[in-house]
Amino acid sequence: MNLTLDDVVRLFGVSEKTIQRWIKAGGLPACRVNQQYRFNRSDLIEWASANQISMAPVEDEPAGSSLADALEAGGIHVRVPGHDKASVLAAVVERLELPEPVDRAALLSILLTREEMGSTAIGDGIAIPHPRNPIVLGVPKPRVSLCLLAQPIEFGALDGRPVSILFTLISPTVPVHLATLSRLMFVLRDQPLKELLRNQAPTAVIMNEVRRVEASLKSESDR
Repeated sequence: MNLTLDDVVRLFGVSEKTIQRWIKAGGLPACRVNQQYRFNRSDLIEWASANQISMAPVEDEPAGSSLADALEAGGIHVRVPGHDKASVLAAVVERLELPEPVDRAALLSILLTREEMGSTAIGDGIAIPHPRNPIVLGVPKPRVSLCLLAQPIEFGALDGRPVSILFTLISPTVPVHLATLSRLMFVLRDQPLKELLRNQAPTAVIMNEVRRVEASLKSESDR
């Protein structure tokens, strides 16, 4: 929770009154510290994407510049089993590309605790399971693991839709995590890509679409 109300006003390009209204009526994630609001940028990025609200992009670092590279490193896993949130997350953690010393049971416990605090589903059948703080581990570059479930499960999404698509991020630093998450949220606005994910298209097809949408992001930033 390191962003102030003024920071969030600049990120969204709206008035302070609008931010306060979103907090009260729209569920904008915030907490009060000494009578002042504080915000977590990861939560803001996800909330903005789920509510289709524009937000200033996070500046990329070189290591976090390509979502496609991160997805290739983390892998695309299909027909991931599970009949509920707990069993699916256990299957996801089992498939993550993690450094050897990482305690997978502890990581699963953290993810489940986060879900008890509030669902990480962002709508359209997609969730991004993560703890409150980014998963920062001893990896040289970010990894994004995509798990396409064998069957949709109830995930407590605001739109009421069951989830069949899960992304999990592992990053070397917090700034790289934010840059990668920001790119992921941009890419997930693309309807053709979401259709490919729902249909569990071949890995090569999904990767090509991710690269295409990322190229459009670069084109926008160059204008």
